[in-house]
Amino acid sequence: MSLWQRMTVKPDLEKTLAADHQFAKTLTTRDLVALGIGAVIGTGIFILPGTVAATTSGPAITLAFILAAVACSFAAMCYAEFASALPVAGSAYAYGNIVFGQIFGWIIGWALVLEYMLAVAAVSTSFSAYLVSLLRGFGLNLPKAITGAFNPGNGQYVNLIAVGVVLLIGWMLSHGMQSSMRVNRIMVVVKLAIILLFILVGLFYVQPKNWQPYFPYGGKGVLAGASMVFFAYLGFDAVSASAPEVKHPQKTLPRGIIGTLIIATILYVLVAIVLTGMVHYSELNVADPVAFALAAVHQTGIGGIISVGAIAGMFTMMVTMIYSSSRLVYAIGRDHLLPAWFAKVHNQLPQHALGTVTVIIALLGGFVPLTQLVNLVNIGTLIAFAFVSLGIIPLRHHQGIDNQGFKVPGYPVTPLISLAFCLLLMSQLSLETWVMSGLWFGFGLIIYFSYGFRHSARV
Repeated sequence: MSLWQRMTVKPDLEKTLAADHQFAKTLTTRDLVALGIGAVIGTGIFILPGTVAATTSGPAITLAFILAAVACSFAAMCYAEFASALPVAGSAYAYGNIVFGQIFGWIIGWALVLEYMLAVAAVSTSFSAYLVSLLRGFGLNLPKAITGAFNPGNGQYVNLIAVGVVLLIGWMLSHGMQSSMRVNRIMVVVKLAIILLFILVGLFYVQPKNWQPYFPYGGKGVLAGASMVFFAYLGFDAVSASAPEVKHPQKTLPRGIIGTLIIATILYVLVAIVLTGMVHYSELNVADPVAFALAAVHQTGIGGIISVGAIAGMFTMMVTMIYSSSRLVYAIGRDHLLPAWFAKVHNQLPQHALGTVTVIIALLGGFVPLTQLVNLVNIGTLIAFAFVSLGIIPLRHHQGIDNQGFKVPGYPVTPLISLAFCLLLMSQLSLETWVMSGLWFGFGLIIYFSYGFRHSARV
């Protein structure tokens, strides 16, 4: 067998489909939608509609959100078909492994490790900042030394809140999915209730004249806005990581993925309509446009409630991403591309993978300044999206896979449109992002060839 053949060897399909039997199948469509909404709807819903309207799209930000959702729906449908055909742990990593081969699966998996862990670490620091601000409003000032990443020159040594919330979520997930999903559902309900509160209150202060002109930046502004808010929808893909723990996965997974996208789109559009109706779009280029709009109509009390919604949003996002990253690391260990220790399952949970992921994310959030690295989350996501979109074609031709569930409509045009859109967005990322991602993938290939390639169960 040549080197290339060994690198692109594909797993035994029957063994892969049977490998995750130790997990308890407890998750329903409602749980998956809660996971998806938890990941997709975060603080961005209180910020993006205002700032993008002010700088890029004007009141037509509503069309930008709809356009971004349509573009995102192509990738969502591709994920839904893969999840229906291959209900295995590992999400896009496992899909790439099966239809493209080992090296491609590793690259996708390594991209997802970057996306999930870095996203949670970054959000944990934002969670800390919001909570510190909220506590300050009650007269409780925390010492500066424990509220920021390691920076002795600035008097900061550890972001203790960021570390604490990540460890808390890891502990919660380690006690089983039923109790974890119960907490997650409660937090999602709180978040949605606060978003709906803003929409209902804001409707009474909408002035249609604020929507004029509707296209101040023209059609180009709508397209530019769509490319910016596209990233607000990221996170629905994490739902597919739950495949081995889902009841009736062929139906439930597609419903969870597509349902998440539909609900998120409705909420983003409603918030954008109300926000740009309350205040003229030109005034919304501020750090907290929703709070600014409420203050403008003398509803500052609700602004404090919005902060609670933002905190709930960040918490649920971290729950979904820590959960998904632990299943990803488990799946890579299952295939021996990482030590098989990560694939050990105790009490129907991958405790080793979960514990490792939790500790790494807590250290990143607590000690490492992440400001310059957050864009790497986007490139990791887009790489996974691109492979999943393209992968629908070999999936349809795979002789061992008989998918009786969801299938992407408009095949093969829809997957190719999704691929083209991913490549277009990737071309817009900065040179710095590409250089940093190149270093990350270079490090990943060193790990692959020094360990995974030699220990894989398939070579």
